[in-house]
Amino acid sequence: MNIDEIKRKNLIIFESVSGSRAYGLDTPASDTDIKGVFLLPKKDFYGLDYISQISNSTNDIVYYEFNRFMELLSLNNPNILELLSAPKDTILYKHPFLNEIKPELILSKLCKNTFGKYALSQIKKAKGLKKKIVNPIDKKRKTLLSFCYVNYENGSVLLPEFLKINNYKQKNCGLTKIPHMKNMYALFYNEKADYRGIIKNELSNDISLSSVPKGEKQVALVYFNKEEYSRYCKEYKEYWEWVKNRNEARYQSTQKHGKKYDAKNMMHTFRLLQMAIEIAKEKKIKVKRDDREFLLNIKNGKYEYEDLLIMAKEKQEEMEEAFAKSDLQEKPDRNAINELTYKIRDRFYRER
Repeated sequence: MNIDEIKRKNLIIFESVSGSRAYGLDTPASDTDIKGVFLLPKKDFYGLDYISQISNSTNDIVYYEFNRFMELLSLNNPNILELLSAPKDTILYKHPFLNEIKPELILSKLCKNTFGKYALSQIKKAKGLKKKIVNPIDKKRKTLLSFCYVNYENGSVLLPEFLKINNYKQKNCGLTKIPHMKNMYALFYNEKADYRGIIKNELSNDISLSSVPKGEKQVALVYFNKEEYSRYCKEYKEYWEWVKNRNEARYQSTQKHGKKYDAKNMMHTFRLLQMAIEIAKEKKIKVKRDDREFLLNIKNGKYEYEDLLIMAKEKQEEMEEAFAKSDLQEKPDRNAINELTYKIRDRFYRER
């Protein structure tokens, strides 16, 4: 089942514009995100073909099956709570039965964790992008040799430099393990010996060991920093996957404001923390933002990254205090939500 099918079969019971246009944070370049709820036919719901969620390839259009929608509401999921309280001017269709789902039944102190953790994840994303922008990784992948060090003149040098100094070819080198010395190897060199070299090829992930004739003279001691090499391989893969899949328009926006962090992630950090504070104090979800100017200033890179981290910590403390004083229920009444879910679904099926 796909989006076209649930539309053709009239299974959609709620549909709304979401994201930046619902928050009132859209700009001329903003995409239009759609979220909604659909109801599976009775045969599919009770059979083996239950589908909890349907989306398009870019995930900017997402529909949740009614039971999944109610389950996520019971967990105080931020995206689903926003959908429940979508501004009237963003709602494209809403079945009257859904008016029975009241925010006061759903909202609880769980929002401190769900909104708070989501906000902190946005900071983590912004940090991750900042690291990638400030520390780009060359497309040419380093070989294992760049993580090997040789003792030299009361110090150490990288193995490729040592080979160059001595006019050695790595294919004529032989390595043997040194007992009781982790990642340490004895280096031998002989152009006539049948050594295996230090690595088989540039993509090798481990040292090549050779059989060394008795009496052969060791020329150096080699240390392979295996942990550093593994870390580099992981970061290399993550970086170039990010380059391949990144939103280029968003990346160029980040480059344009010159602050070297993902300002959109940081904007959502403050939006989520402020929404959580409003839930604790006012017991309602304010999707359309009153703090539009402040949030867009963050998105446009008006603040230094370090200043935003300080401000986010202060906002987090404000959220913690607001929930400590709040008389919201500790968590939603799952039995009541379960009963409501059954009654609404039963009414839908009887009506159809």
